[in-house]
Amino acid sequence: MPETTGVDVYYDPFDFAIDDDPYPVWKRLRDEAPLYHNEKYGFYALSRYDDVAAGLYNWDTFRSGRGTILEVILSGVEVPPGLVLFEDPPLHDIHRRVLSRVFTPRRMAAVEPLARQFTIDALDPLIGADGFDFIEDLGAWMPMRTIGALLGIPEQDQATLRDNTDRKLSLKDGGSAKKIAAAEKRSGEGRVFEAPNLDIIADYVDWRAKNPAEDLMTDLINAEVEDSGTTRALTRTEILTYISTIMGAGSETTTRLLGFAGQLLADNPDQRRELASQHSLIPGAIEEVLRYEAPSPVQARYVASDTEHYGQTVSEGSVMMLINGSGNRDDRRYPDPDRFDIHRRASHLSFGQGLHFCLGAALARMEARVALEEVLKRWPDWDVDHANAERAHTTSVRGWAKLPVRI
Repeated sequence: MPETTGVDVYYDPFDFAIDDDPYPVWKRLRDEAPLYHNEKYGFYALSRYDDVAAGLYNWDTFRSGRGTILEVILSGVEVPPGLVLFEDPPLHDIHRRVLSRVFTPRRMAAVEPLARQFTIDALDPLIGADGFDFIEDLGAWMPMRTIGALLGIPEQDQATLRDNTDRKLSLKDGGSAKKIAAAEKRSGEGRVFEAPNLDIIADYVDWRAKNPAEDLMTDLINAEVEDSGTTRALTRTEILTYISTIMGAGSETTTRLLGFAGQLLADNPDQRRELASQHSLIPGAIEEVLRYEAPSPVQARYVASDTEHYGQTVSEGSVMMLINGSGNRDDRRYPDPDRFDIHRRASHLSFGQGLHFCLGAALARMEARVALEEVLKRWPDWDVDHANAERAHTTSVRGWAKLPVRI
């Protein structure tokens, strides 16, 4: 008998109440509707670990080339070249090879002292205060400055680019209905998905082309790729889209990761004190934060061919939501999955799987490790001021917009 949506099981990725605490809904999906169909928006969803992991690997069936965000797929907009998150092979492989040169061990080792100094600069002025905000005082700044330095974006302009990205991603009340309605209205009009900040980035690229430096922007301007048996330079559109993608993806998700780390270590003070006394435990703690609270918990895919799950056919042309944040809490995979445990040493789906595994994973892990080391050196104890904390609601990530803590 097909296992699909129960009468009273409802999941809406744009519903703020669900997004604030999706885990009870996701558990019901795993138990009662492992293949879920949302009639309102027309998407399907897989929520169990094994199904999500397999789906992330299966790019032949579950395609990224029409977008990995629900409303982008529904809109039918054209995805410009260089937006590697929204690409399939062979174009994806060409562009990923270029980006893989960015996040090398050598470059990560070189950027770590910068990330640490940016963290010190953010935290030292707060010593002696009654508290600070994990997002506004640290999470929104250190990752942005680190990726900005890697790219060669002038410091005075980095916040503008970050804020523009936030505005493009953010949802307001009723945002789901408005975005989906707009997407359906635009469908088929030949519109192109516009990455944020392209006009600003274009000015940087023009200047950097005449003034090369030891930064990623110069590397991209000079990069060559193998394409259809020939070697060519990146197009201007590819360069601009690369930079926009790296700037956005390189800061937004790490910001949410740092916020979740601050909250979970406040919720689990004994484990936080272990980390304060033994910094070697921090990398494992970061993996558990990523498992427990995935900053990017839902991945949308276009279904390229009919596929069967739990006795039901999902037709070509459908949209499939792969809920990696749910898979991370699947009791079929993890014992006691709703318990936060820095000693768990478990793998997770928060950086994806297969050919779309997050290229910036090493950078995010390094930034989170550095941030926690520096925070715990100064403050081994804190409590969240929940009355003044605020959630962020965006189309692709979830987490805290403000997370003030009392020291």
